[in-house]
Amino acid sequence: MSWFSRLIGGGKSDHSPKPQRLDYLNEALLLERQGDFDAALTSYRLAMRDHPNDPRILQNMAIAFSRTGRMNEAISAYRRALELDPELSGAHYGLAYLLLKRGDALAARDHLEAFLAQPPKNPDAERWVRHARETLDEIRAGGYDGAGPVAGIEP
Repeated sequence: MSWFSRLIGGGKSDHSPKPQRLDYLNEALLLERQGDFDAALTSYRLAMRDHPNDPRILQNMAIAFSRTGRMNEAISAYRRALELDPELSGAHYGLAYLLLKRGDALAARDHLEAFLAQPPKNPDAERWVRHARETLDEIRAGGYDGAGPVAGIEP
């Protein structure tokens, strides 16, 4: 097909460029690593448009919301992720610590218990599991002081 035919919208050619979808999730993760959490949230929203029921995207959004101080939005994102996948251990962990920051130790206890019931299996998970156990013990003993970390920040 000639360039003129393509210009005026003539027939299709096998050599026509095809639109490419961006990988918004990987873009968001890269932006987070660079510390640009607001831009990462934009990319996560675009990723959600392509995958509206992906709990892992919601979990990552919750972490970015936490890092930008938007705790209510983070809590909502974690809760939505858990609606989609009730066994998503990272969402239970993150939500527990946000609830503790809010002063809701009883709800946090439930999420820590859920996290510990099915902890992550990766090699670095032991520090998170230990931290969750220690916090849960403090809550059960009535001695939790509310100084827990925000989700997404190491214990």
